[in-house]
Parts: sequence; C-alpha cells; structure tokens
Amino acid sequence: MGRDLSALFDPVSVAVVGASDDPAKYGHAIAAQALRANGRRPLHLVNRRGGTVLGRIAAPSLTAIGEPVDLAVVSVPAAGFEDAVDEALACGARAIVAITAGFAETGDAGRARQHAVADRVRAAGAVMVGPNCLGLADNTTELFLASDTFTPGGVALLSQSGNLALELQLRFRPHGLGFSRFVSLGNQADVTLVDLLADCARHEGTHAIAVYAEDFADGRAFAEAAAEAGKPVVLLTAGRGDASARGAQSHTGALTTSADVVSAACRDAGVELVATPRELTVVLAGLNSARRATGRRVAVLTDGGGHGAIAADAVEAAGLTVPELRRPTREGLRKILWDQSAVANPVDLAGMGEQNAGSYAETVTALLAAEETDAVLMTGYFGGYAAADGGLGAGGAALADGEQAAAHLIAARHRATAKPLVVQSMYSESPSCRTLAAAGVPVFSATEDAARALAATAPSAPHTGVTPLPPPASPLRESGYLRTRRALEAAGLAFPAAREVHDESELAALTQEFGGPYVLKALHLLHKSDSGGVALGLAGPGELRAAFRAMHARLGAASYSVETMADLTDGVELIVGVKQDPRFGPVAMVGLGGVLAEALHDVAFALAPVPADRALDLLRGLRTAALLDGVRGKPPVDAAAAAAAVETITTFAAAHPEIAEIEVNPLLVRPDGVLALDSRAVLA
Repeated sequence: MGRDLSALFDPVSVAVVGASDDPAKYGHAIAAQALRANGRRPLHLVNRRGGTVLGRIAAPSLTAIGEPVDLAVVSVPAAGFEDAVDEALACGARAIVAITAGFAETGDAGRARQHAVADRVRAAGAVMVGPNCLGLADNTTELFLASDTFTPGGVALLSQSGNLALELQLRFRPHGLGFSRFVSLGNQADVTLVDLLADCARHEGTHAIAVYAEDFADGRAFAEAAAEAGKPVVLLTAGRGDASARGAQSHTGALTTSADVVSAACRDAGVELVATPRELTVVLAGLNSARRATGRRVAVLTDGGGHGAIAADAVEAAGLTVPELRRPTREGLRKILWDQSAVANPVDLAGMGEQNAGSYAETVTALLAAEETDAVLMTGYFGGYAAADGGLGAGGAALADGEQAAAHLIAARHRATAKPLVVQSMYSESPSCRTLAAAGVPVFSATEDAARALAATAPSAPHTGVTPLPPPASPLRESGYLRTRRALEAAGLAFPAAREVHDESELAALTQEFGGPYVLKALHLLHKSDSGGVALGLAGPGELRAAFRAMHARLGAASYSVETMADLTDGVELIVGVKQDPRFGPVAMVGLGGVLAEALHDVAFALAPVPADRALDLLRGLRTAALLDGVRGKPPVDAAAAAAAVETITTFAAAHPEIAEIEVNPLLVRPDGVLALDSRAVLA
C-alpha cells in the first residue's frame, strides 16, 4: 500500500514557520503562495517577532497558535531547524516540509543531524519532505507551498531541481499540459522518491508522473514502484556517464556504465527514459491523449517531398516503420487527390492543399482508417495558410478559412478514432495548429519531436517488471577460479571436466584419469588469456607436459587447471556477467563473448536475476543474434539452453551480494546445449 502521505498533500491545517514580509526570504514566497488557497483550510503564519506578515497576524511560535497544526512548513535558519521540527511534532504535526538547508549536502556532521531529525519525525508517526527542498504544491487540493505557481493539469513532477520545474512549466504550455502536483525532493531524509512515486500512482488527479533525479538512493525500489504504477512514468536523469566502469576488474565491469544500468532498469520497469527537458515534454505531450497505437506502422502525410522524406527518416530513427500502403488504400487516395500526388507512403499532396485545403482532412481520414497503419504523422506547411506570416498574399484569406475548416474536420476525425495523430508544422503556433492542439492533437515545430511523441504511444516489448531478489545464499569466502566454478556447478551450470595440478607428477596422474585434447590454465590470474595463461587444443600428454613447463617457467603460478577441451566447431561463444550496482543492485549483462568481448561490445543489460524468457529476448536483441540461428551452413545453436544458463548465472549472482562482479566467458552454446568454459568472480 505504501506510506500514508495524505497529510502532505491534503492537510487539515497548515503553518508556515519562518513566514516573512521580506521578499528576499523564501518564507515570504511560501507564505504568499499559501495564501492563494483562499480559505480552503486554516493557514497560520509564524514569525518569531510576531506582528503581521502579508497583512495577517503572525504567531511568534507554533505553540502560540493554540491549536493543532497538521502540516508545518519549516523555512528558518539551520541553527533553529531542529527546535522548529520538535515544536511542530509537539503541536501534532503529521507532515513537515523542510525548506531549510545545511544538512547532508554539507558533509558528515550535517548528515548526522539530518538522520537524527528524520528518526524523531518517524518515531512521532509523521512524514517529512526535505530538508533542503523547495516545497511542494497540489493543484487538486489547492495546497500551494512552493515559491511558484504551477498550471493545473495531470502531470505530477517529482524533481531534484526547482529551476527545471520552471522550464517545464514554460515548455508544457503550448501542449496544454499542466501539473497535478509538484514536489521538490530535497535530501530525501524521510520521504523518498519511491514513496512519492507510489503515492502519485494512487492519486486520481495524476495521469502521468515525471521524474527528474540526479541520484537514486534505492534505484531498484524506484524501478519496482514504477513498474507497478499503472500510469506512464517518464524519467529525466543526469550523470549517466561511464565513471562507474573505472577500475573494473572484469569484462562485465569494463563493459557496464551507469547509462546502461539506468536504461536497463527503465526498460524492465516500462519507464520512458529521456535525455532533455524538451524530450520529456515531447513524450508527455504524446502520452497526454488516451490514444495508444496498437503497432509501430506510421503513415506520413506531407505537402512537400522534402518534409515527407525527412519525416520518414525521423520516424524510422525513432524505432517505428513507414510501410508502403496497400493497393485498396492507394486507390482510395487516388480518388481524393490529383495525379501528381504520391500515395505510396509518405503520401504527398504535392501542392493540392493550396487548391483544396480540405484535401488534408480527407487524406488524414483515409490514413487513420487504413488497416495497415497504426498512427499518422502530418508534416510540413499545414498551418501556414492561416498564419499571419504565411506569405500567401492575395487570396490568403480564403485559404486561411479553408485551412481552419480543415483543422476542425481533422479534429473531429481525430476524436472519432483510437489511432494517434501527431502534427509537425512550420507554423506550429498558427490558428489552425492551435485548433488541432486544443482538440488534443499533439503539434510540434520539430520533425524529430513529432516522431518521438509517436514512439511514446507505440507498443514496445512488454516490460517484465523487476524480478524479486532471491534469498541470500551462504556467502562465498574466496573467489578463486576453481571455487567459483564449483559454486556455479552446484547451481546447475555445466563445465568441462577439470582438475587442479601443482606439479608435473600431478599432471602425469591426471592424464591417466581423462584423455585429451586438453586445456591448460594458470590459476590466480584475472585475465588469463591476456597474460598468456591459457593453452588450448593440447592433443595428448606430451603436448600438455610441454605447455605446462613453458607456462610455469614464464608465469610461475602456484597451481594450474587442466580441463577437457570442448568441441568449438559449431558453437557460439557468449559472455554472461553480473555486476553489483550501488543503486540498482545486481545488473546482468549478456552478449557475444570470448576474447573479443570488449572489442565487439555487443551486449545487453537487465536487472538481475533474469528469467529465461527475458534472457532469450536479450539474446535475440543482440546485433549478432543471427549467429544463434546458424550462418554459412552452420546449424542453429540451442538458444533456449543459453537462456536457461543466463537464468542460472544471474540468479546465483543475485543470491550472493558479496560478489561485486562475476562472469562466465565464454559460455559455449552448441546445437546440443551449453558449456561454461571459464568463469571469474570479484568479491566486494
């Protein structure tokens, strides 16, 4: 069910501690906004000097109010913060919005103070947003406790940046978007992003949740909450560079960046991940309509070949398709358009709009009705006829009137269909385009934005959610090659026969136990191949003995592993690894493996553990996935067995949080099953 945050968003009464008449103080802005509720609930202004604030009598303290306070906004200097919180709790506060800064963001001492305050808040059964936050607002309950006014709408914004909220406010306006709630996250000492996301998912007035986060205290919990939200969640995040790969001690660590981890978590949870405030706005505009495409086939309608070609490229770059229209649809369009019009897809009016603006509406209607289309993108000049700077000269008024009539007709057709329609126009602010926007048709000035908005409405691979972590297993105490290998074998992963040897006498005894060809590996080396610590295809005891002497003379390893050489003839080598991420926990990587794993970099990621069906999707999504089905006369390999091995490895790793990095490379996939040829683990 999640935490009860009702006192945060719909309190019985509110007190602003630190309210001020000084416009330079944040307590002034909060108090001025709070007054906008106009009697919705009792509002008390508190200033230690008493007197009046914004024309209202101010109490010198919370206690002096003489009645319980349900929510207290604390905007006082850091030195008086703890006392103000304690007084609020004593006065019955169930919620605190802590504006005051100077805590965890300042270092260890501030972090300790912050933890102590949060502990007292929780012990009292209350909740606290912040400290070091910019407040919150709920337009659905007329609660205005932030410094700015937010246009009402259906988007809840949970943000670590106040200025970003102001930018989004400006970007939202042309698309008719607004805010149900705004919460500045602050230091998240008590109420976290996950708590707020879960509450917004239950909130009837919120239709989509936008998040800006620079850090995730518990990224896995965020992914779990987003997967269960039942509403669109759009994430804008920063700091997704490759710093996390520095110092990596395995291929898995070297190939995994923060961006990979966040992208994998978002894909698994069904979160729309965006890179800029503009893209966040575009995606929300596309999702603002209840329309969702049932497929990824887009019809492009243009009034000029250039715009059509560019739009088609943008649509395909966004992961959608622009299929050729079927004969019945083309024949229907021929009856509507003139001879020079192109009707294959993109559909090009080729100037007919200037002869008959209604041709736009008729063509949109036909394309929305076509069985082979899932969505329509109209691009180009539409809007220019009614625009003041459309440059039409004489006769422009008649064209403008015709275009406006077409816009109303398009809006009506849009309302009558479940398919998404998106418009890109050179004149996106023109009266005709505003008519479309008012009817819920997303309108953009940039072609790539229109394509991205359509992509947000299109079906993607069903998100798998986040597979629960298995119970912790008995920890590994050491991570040597053979110890790791034995643990993976016990978990169900198959390896070739192997024995550890220390000298030539043990080597000779081993050759009586099983025959060649052999593999010789020097142990206690992390990257054995790179160090010349692996010899393959040793045909018999003589070659094995010679390789042992040469390797031991060169490396002087304490021990060696002698293994049966696997038949590589019809196999494909994969890499499967898991890395513990400090925010998201175990993250799995699968890809093309062997000694060229880092060079080829054909890998995919998911939160671990990875069920076999999800693992198969990841393998099929690799650039080199065709190798699994056999190429140049080779037979297909057992991809299902490979997927089952991925599940085994990732479940094992997820049950061992003490393992910082683990990988099996290569995992040999053959027509008749899988065999792990090498493994390594690094303990945290």
